[in-house]
Amino acid sequence: MLFNSLHFLWFFSAVWVAYWALRRERRLQNGLLLGASYLFYGYWDWRFLGLILLSTLVDFGVGLALARHPRGARARDRWLVLSLVVNLGALGFFKYWDFFVQSFEEILSAAGLGTSSCMLEIILPVGISFYTFQTLSYSIDRWRGEIPAERSFIDFAFFVSFFPQLVAGPIVRAGEFLPQAARKRIYSWEDQGLGLRLILWGLFKKVVVADNLASLVDGTFAQEGELGLLTRVVAIYAFAAQIYCDFSGYTDIARGTARMLGFRFPWNFRAPYFATNPSAFWRRWHITLSNWLRDYLYISLGGNRKGRGRTLRNVMLTMVLGGLWHGAAWNFVLWGFYQGLLLVAHRLWTENRQSRQPSPAGRALQWCGFFHLVCFGWLLFRAESLAQIGRFLSPHGGWLAGFPLSETVASGALIGGLGVLVVCAWDFVMESHGTDETALEGKSPWVQAATCLALYMAVAYTGRFIGNEFIYFQF
Repeated sequence: MLFNSLHFLWFFSAVWVAYWALRRERRLQNGLLLGASYLFYGYWDWRFLGLILLSTLVDFGVGLALARHPRGARARDRWLVLSLVVNLGALGFFKYWDFFVQSFEEILSAAGLGTSSCMLEIILPVGISFYTFQTLSYSIDRWRGEIPAERSFIDFAFFVSFFPQLVAGPIVRAGEFLPQAARKRIYSWEDQGLGLRLILWGLFKKVVVADNLASLVDGTFAQEGELGLLTRVVAIYAFAAQIYCDFSGYTDIARGTARMLGFRFPWNFRAPYFATNPSAFWRRWHITLSNWLRDYLYISLGGNRKGRGRTLRNVMLTMVLGGLWHGAAWNFVLWGFYQGLLLVAHRLWTENRQSRQPSPAGRALQWCGFFHLVCFGWLLFRAESLAQIGRFLSPHGGWLAGFPLSETVASGALIGGLGVLVVCAWDFVMESHGTDETALEGKSPWVQAATCLALYMAVAYTGRFIGNEFIYFQF
């Protein structure tokens, strides 16, 4: 059930009406949203409801079991291991079994050793990477003694499966969500208005920008022939805009629907393409994943507590595993390695330089240079194979060879390109004013109404509602 579909509009409208009709009964509201979330997830494939229920039962039980043992007891470690084995085991089997088996078989084949195939052609459950990290954060925080045990199974299951962010985040932690689930939600016109604006803005980024650029990006990357230099450059720029608008658009819709139900989600994107270095970029891009990797992986590996050498190693391991989290393919591993190299290089560079503010011209040069480093990373991310990466980096080919010219591509590129300018302006306003909601905060009602009407018209008349899934659904 896609956010950019009529099915979701009808679904959410029905849930919203029933939810606020029960506003005097918090427990009934939570039960309603739990049932709606299971219905939402089961709409993709009902068979995987058992998997999310298994994860929920295990971590709910682990949270209660940890409450019976004092901090430092060995039994606490065993309960945490159980949570890690079940959750990471399920994630590893469904997401990585075929990848590692195929890689191993290719190594044996290259060595001249035959083997029977053990690939299972497993279907990847939608959202498993996100809800696995979300529920694991609860078990780890409980093991660390940072949050109390949740005693209500309904509330905990609701936390794991809440439909706005179930499929592609943001990754909301138990300490952020469960207190909200335990409180009575009060209907607020301000929350409803802000939620609607976030949804409308997210739809604009998805169907007007990302989906219009998709025909250009997909058509170019599908070319097996030699691509011209300009074709390759345009495709990479277009994908940089597409993935940002697609993913941040999903996040905006998720935050908007949650806000209309009385819940506040953390901000997941903060004008990431305004960053001038890799550290700043990862404080702006997919913020909830960056924080999760920092708090539960990087720090667990030792962080920066054991000298520079181990610190740099921990940065590299964190980013390589973060790349692998995105997808079971070697290009994602390469992308994570590349991001780790950027972070390591930046850390070493800043250690050996005196801190001083660059001039405006110097900052512009930093931004331009780093933006192109990010775009090169998106080539590694988007490529369908290592061979395609090699073709994109080849110096051969004419300027426009392989460009997928058609009326659909041309109109999509024009509309999507104009939409990119709107997104850049919107992010600039938010960056300038330091707001974490929408660029309309603080504006007069007339300005807000006129802007929302313009966005609605753009979505209605230039949006492409062709069933395009969000890019991060595959992760």
